Amino acid sequence: MSHSMATSTDRRVAIVTGASQGIGAGIVAAYRQLGWAVVANARTMKPSEDESVLIVEGDISEAATVDRIMSNALERFGRVDSLVNNAGIFLTKPFTDYSDEDYFSLVGVNLTGFFRMTQRAIGEMLRHGNGHVVNITTTLVEYARSDTPSVLVSLTKGGLAAATRSLAIEYASRGIRVNAVSPGVIQTPVHDPQSYAQAAATHPLKRVGDVSDVVDGVLFLEMSPFITGETLHIDGGRIAGC
Repeated sequence: MSHSMATSTDRRVAIVTGASQGIGAGIVAAYRQLGWAVVANARTMKPSEDESVLIVEGDISEAATVDRIMSNALERFGRVDSLVNNAGIFLTKPFTDYSDEDYFSLVGVNLTGFFRMTQRAIGEMLRHGNGHVVNITTTLVEYARSDTPSVLVSLTKGGLAAATRSLAIEYASRGIRVNAVSPGVIQTPVHDPQSYAQAAATHPLKRVGDVSDVVDGVLFLEMSPFITGETLHIDGGRIAGC
């Protein structure tokens, strides 16, 4: 598709990071069902036979990856309407056991990748006066658990939660909304299936979530033009208590 053809279309375009499996892959499929084009990023991804899905491999913590995502998105599709910051590292261990490598890995993906990607995407959204950013956080940010020591997760994802509100207010008058989805334990490839029974017991609804639960939440926010600065907890009731 030529750049001129791409820019002449009114079809909306979403960028989804961490898109190779689980929640990210589900979000890509959901936006495609809406008729959107999607730019899908992960460190490694299988090729897509769908001409409306552009695969951009690379580590989101590296500036060169962000540059390639944005340049390829604009070259192929001509615009960016929504960004879902789904890429993230979730590593729980006792605070004094975290290594420097752990620290820089989580900060690199969860914060630096988010910062660069969102800065570039909002820059494009401002060109046509509207857009939407969705950040994936975790309920552990607000509801710490003694059985899940997770300071680096809370440090980085908590930054994301605070940035969601700050960005929402900064850009509200310019047509750009910023929201977050805060999942509990979701059945994805990153979890050991044998852990689900124990995890379910920590959710007041006594089950773990499905990928579709989170995907539905992202789409709800996408289709709700009067919602910004919101964190939608899809966590089986964890945020309310136990």
